[in-house]
Amino acid sequence: MACCDLYTGRLDRAKELFGDQIYTTRNFNEILDRKDIDAVVVATSDNWHSRISEAAMHKGKAVYSEKPMVHLLSEGLNEIKVQEETKMVFQVGSQRVSSLAFAKAKELYKAGAIGQLNSIQASFNRQSALGAWQYTIPLDASAQTVDWETFQAPEKTKLPYEANRFFRWRNYREYGTGVAGDLFVHLISGIHFITDSKGPEKIYSVGDLVYWKDGRNVPDVMNAIIQYPDSPEHPAFQVSLQVNFISGQGEVGYTRFIGSEGVIDISDDSGFTIHTSKMSKAPGYGGWDSFDTYPKAMQQAIVADYNKKYSVADQQIPQGSVTSYQAPEGSNSSFDHFANFFDSMRTGKPVVENAVFGFRAAAPALACNESYFQNKVIHWDPVNMKMV
Repeated sequence: MACCDLYTGRLDRAKELFGDQIYTTRNFNEILDRKDIDAVVVATSDNWHSRISEAAMHKGKAVYSEKPMVHLLSEGLNEIKVQEETKMVFQVGSQRVSSLAFAKAKELYKAGAIGQLNSIQASFNRQSALGAWQYTIPLDASAQTVDWETFQAPEKTKLPYEANRFFRWRNYREYGTGVAGDLFVHLISGIHFITDSKGPEKIYSVGDLVYWKDGRNVPDVMNAIIQYPDSPEHPAFQVSLQVNFISGQGEVGYTRFIGSEGVIDISDDSGFTIHTSKMSKAPGYGGWDSFDTYPKAMQQAIVADYNKKYSVADQQIPQGSVTSYQAPEGSNSSFDHFANFFDSMRTGKPVVENAVFGFRAAAPALACNESYFQNKVIHWDPVNMKMV
């Protein structure tokens, strides 16, 4: 076992947790060179995900890469290529793919529980400083205890050491991917898992820095509209995504699949509820239309004709149903996701979230950032995984 980090305090903590025998270093290449290391977990700032993952696979290591798989859209296809060439076990860390609740929801969705899918609403809302990435900074943080030059090595513009940029890196485009790369990607991963989608064709997002004005250069509130095309895997549908870091709802998140005959409402990784609602076979009359403006004789004629065309049963609205599912007590999608990774290493079976799936989930999220910062619709080729 070994640990690499650019802050010495975390290396000290590793020894506290696992004993003095654990190998620690600031240089990830030293870990990749070790013969007693079979796999690495890449849980760094986003700007290092691809670099370390590709280097690890070239060194013959299995890789568990935290989401998003890439920091930039331009990195995705090459990382896929490296995995295909090296044939190393590679899994991306979006745990919804291993959730028992999402697996059951997928089963029922595929069985037609909600009719034909037409739209999805999904959100992650937060209302706390920690939830908004104002992470705790250690009192000894300094240019001496942090390898700042290595941390910012991938960036073209070099900046003086700043504790916020290192310990709260999610707040900065240079090192992170904002709310889209941190949270939209979870929502999209779950959507793709259930629908087997290859991805959308159009992405547009808006956002603002509403509350957490602490020097960050990414929004704390973002909304996106994403269009998925008709495909062999699914009908065309629209997705609306939201992250709000100053939400009066509190810490609330959900994913809602809306079909022609029902809704799958997933509140978290552990359970969901399906509400069904179907239309009557007969279209009805009155109410919102102009029926009541017609002469009485015409109304009577229309009703008589209607009753000839439609039976009493056809005129009844079918009674809806409610189905709920809760994963077994003690199940944990994060643990299961790691277990699936290790099972793939031991048995050679396919991973549950490979590089292609990981990039297809990350790309729409990163495209939301491109849309926001460029103020334009992003057009995406979901099959060939590139902007068009």
